[in-house]
Amino acid sequence: LKEKTEDLKRERQLAEDLLHQMLPKSVAKQLRKCQKVEAENYDQVTIFFSDIVGFTSIAASCTPLQVVEMLNNLYVCFDSRIESYDVYKVETIGDAYMVVSGLPERNGTKHADEIAKMSLDLVAAVRQVVIPHMPTGRLQLRAGIHTGPCVAGVVGYKMPRYCLFGDTVNTASRMESTSLPQKIHISSATYDALLTDDAYEIEPRGEIEVKGKGKMKTYWLLGNKNYSVQN
Repeated sequence: LKEKTEDLKRERQLAEDLLHQMLPKSVAKQLRKCQKVEAENYDQVTIFFSDIVGFTSIAASCTPLQVVEMLNNLYVCFDSRIESYDVYKVETIGDAYMVVSGLPERNGTKHADEIAKMSLDLVAAVRQVVIPHMPTGRLQLRAGIHTGPCVAGVVGYKMPRYCLFGDTVNTASRMESTSLPQKIHISSATYDALLTDDAYEIEPRGEIEVKGKGKMKTYWLLGNKNYSVQN
């Protein structure tokens, strides 16, 4: 009986660990109790989007299994690195990778700094990801960041997903889509948030036309003066 009880505890722990990989702990706890998960409003968060430059043509030149293997190598690399930062991975959609800081656990004014450090790390790391079927090829990342208010909540009850809503999400996505290879494109809101400790090397991009937003003043995040990117 003691052995069976220990086995049951181990199985339960494995199930809980897997659940916490897919949903925030606070949300998972409410769902286990069959409680309704209320959407929550966050005054300030920082959202990161990235995708692979030329992914469509890369995917067209290889088999579906090779695409899965390539993306798995990439995301295993990213997932292991973001553990060093106070961030929450929201989801991956194809070659798109979405991360947020400032929710579900609020972290005061640290969210922009955490995402900025993480993004510099990921842009450096992507060059070292091996593509099994293209040993001489290297992936390039296009990244975008925006800071602002956001609402987060659970959608659906079959395979429930923790989703973010609001214009901040749309703007962060636009920062990514108007970025350039191996560049981190940030909005003026994120720029203002990063100015507080003068730790970053930032270069003005100038005004650009952003779909659905009109003209926006944006910047390139180049590096951190006090932070050495892991090799």
